[in-house]
Amino acid sequence: MLRGFTTVTFFADDLDRARAWYTTVFEAEPYFVREGAYLEWRVGDYQHEFGLLNARFAPHPHTLAPSGAIIYWAVDDVEAAYQRLLDLGATDHDKPTERGPGFVTASVLDPFGNILGVMLNQHYQDVRKDLTDRK
Repeated sequence: MLRGFTTVTFFADDLDRARAWYTTVFEAEPYFVREGAYLEWRVGDYQHEFGLLNARFAPHPHTLAPSGAIIYWAVDDVEAAYQRLLDLGATDHDKPTERGPGFVTASVLDPFGNILGVMLNQHYQDVRKDLTDRK
């Protein structure tokens, strides 16, 4: 049975530059470091793990062409989060778009060619509130 996500891993050709960029994005240093190879942060309400792997260790040849799945990070303000990522050097991938009541998404390309999404997700907010109310 699938129990939930553990770690999302992005690739970067310049791990030092990627570390500096994501440290700014997350406003925290990585908690786990394998110099020159891998970095990992714990991020958000549930301390999800975000990893950066030096592209030379990727299990497939890594290119800077975006493809594959998009990981969406829950945010309270999609427009503000999207603009902040652009201000930090990301480029537009998909402008903020309402997908239905309580669901707004946007995505950018980070400076290393990965797609990074942000989302206002009513379900996420409801679950988080429910868990907080139980405490």
